Amino acid sequence: MKLAGALVFFAFATSITPGPNNIMIMSSGVNYGVQKSLAHLAGIQTGFLLMLLAVGLGAGVVLQQQPMLHQWIKFIGSVYLLYLAWKIATAEPVQLATGSSKPLSFIQALLFQWVNAKAWVMITGAIAAFTSLHGVYWQQLVLIAAVFLLVGLPCTGSWLLFGAGLKRLLTAPRQRRWFNYVMGTLLALSVLPPLWQAVQAFSS
Repeated sequence: MKLAGALVFFAFATSITPGPNNIMIMSSGVNYGVQKSLAHLAGIQTGFLLMLLAVGLGAGVVLQQQPMLHQWIKFIGSVYLLYLAWKIATAEPVQLATGSSKPLSFIQALLFQWVNAKAWVMITGAIAAFTSLHGVYWQQLVLIAAVFLLVGLPCTGSWLLFGAGLKRLLTAPRQRRWFNYVMGTLLALSVLPPLWQAVQAFSS
């Protein structure tokens, strides 16, 4: 029972804190609203759960045996995140109003989890901390997935709702433009640690 409570707290703490997913979904809420961002939100949750189950059922072992493959995933993901940061920072209000700019789709958000450094930390940390040899492993894995779904969805959803609330306040194009600059910069900064780790691994 204590372990389950600790798992809930771990899921909440890692899901509610800032990270690439939360920054992007809040930006989507500001720029596109809740309804148009629901596919993005669903892709985050589905992709994370599929990734958690895949890593728990063996993909993590492959990456441990092939550490450079993991570094390449980090590198490609970091470069892609920098591209997304640039897209957010340079999104003009006129593009959003005319529909020439679109939020992340369900599939894009789902696939993005595999190159999201924070998602890797959350998943590997949860599996390492909340599974043991004293129980049925697959049941423990299902419990972790269920907790992250029940806790993670409202946490990430709260960032979307917060962004949608800001949309009502940021009515002037200049305000929206500065918001996009700040969000793009924060997303870019979140990329630097895993990108630096990957570069160091390649150079060593």
